[in-house]
Amino acid sequence: MTRPYNFSAGPAAIPEEVLQQAAAEMLDWQGSGMGVMEMSHRGKEFISIYEAAEADLRSLLAVPPNFKILFMQGGGLAENAIVPLNLSQGGAVDFVVTGSWSQKSFKEAGKYASNRLAASGEASNFTSVPDAASWKLGSDAAYVHLCSNETIHGVEFQQLPDLKALGCNAPLVIDFSSHVASRPVDWSRVGLAFGGAQKNIGPAGLTIVIVREDLLGRALPVCPTAFDYKTVADNQSMFNTPPTWGIYMAGLTFQWLQRQTEGSLTGVAAMEARNIAKAELLYGYIDASQLYANKVDKAYRSRMNVPFLLRDESRNDAFLAGAKARGLLQLKGHKSVGGMRASIYNAMPLAGVQALVDYMREFERTSA
Repeated sequence: MTRPYNFSAGPAAIPEEVLQQAAAEMLDWQGSGMGVMEMSHRGKEFISIYEAAEADLRSLLAVPPNFKILFMQGGGLAENAIVPLNLSQGGAVDFVVTGSWSQKSFKEAGKYASNRLAASGEASNFTSVPDAASWKLGSDAAYVHLCSNETIHGVEFQQLPDLKALGCNAPLVIDFSSHVASRPVDWSRVGLAFGGAQKNIGPAGLTIVIVREDLLGRALPVCPTAFDYKTVADNQSMFNTPPTWGIYMAGLTFQWLQRQTEGSLTGVAAMEARNIAKAELLYGYIDASQLYANKVDKAYRSRMNVPFLLRDESRNDAFLAGAKARGLLQLKGHKSVGGMRASIYNAMPLAGVQALVDYMREFERTSA
């Protein structure tokens, strides 16, 4: 069967090899007589799955030993509450708002801390990121929060800010939900990173939190025990029943990532090279087109989420219908910004982006 190319922003496409392996093991995981969804999360079978997934993720992202990897639930939206419950100590938190997701984070944190707007890209309609030199960072901030890739607006930090160089000693918290494992992370600049799995890692339901050990043990008294990072870390993510199927699928995806090569590169480095090539192909065509447009500052264009507009929006429905007929799925943009959006995560091959560009070229030619 030839599968369509799925450009969904999330839940998103999962590598076909991963789906095939999961299907083959659905009824019997490695001779255990049980499917993964039927296992005790404390049994030796699942513990081996968990330990392999944790070790593989640590290796893939080069996570330093002084960081804990937590497998949690609730997605990025829940982390908008869980992070301030754990790190704010009821004080002030600075936010750099660059799109819809960091806006949500800013608003939610206000329930548990004094949320302050250090910088905002709203004046540019979230098509760029304010110069870091202009950020208003307080000396008393418990942490600084940013979304390193905005799924809806297609804005990505190509480099994480060096807060110490900006005169700020607060830890940096990043929401890397929509580009985790697509590029390396500079952990020297990060205190905590979190992300929902449903874009680049696996199915919805699993949330990854990677937190520096010195930031544990700061939770507010009202923080639910199951969401206290120290409790989760002390219990190896097994304080409550974790999202076992999500962890298993993430583990298969990590193994798939380890097998990826691009020239002499492997793993995340190989994926980054591939993602750059995919993004350059798509943006290059859009920029040369008379029909399509991307308004994001070129210095901050996302490699993962490419929003674009048809200059003649009366053609939107025809464009989407034609795309679907060619097996190019879920290209409609988010309702808050309109237009189109192609999410080209790790599981999207270069051939899928080429198929999209070929269709866009044909549609432009026949629409002239």
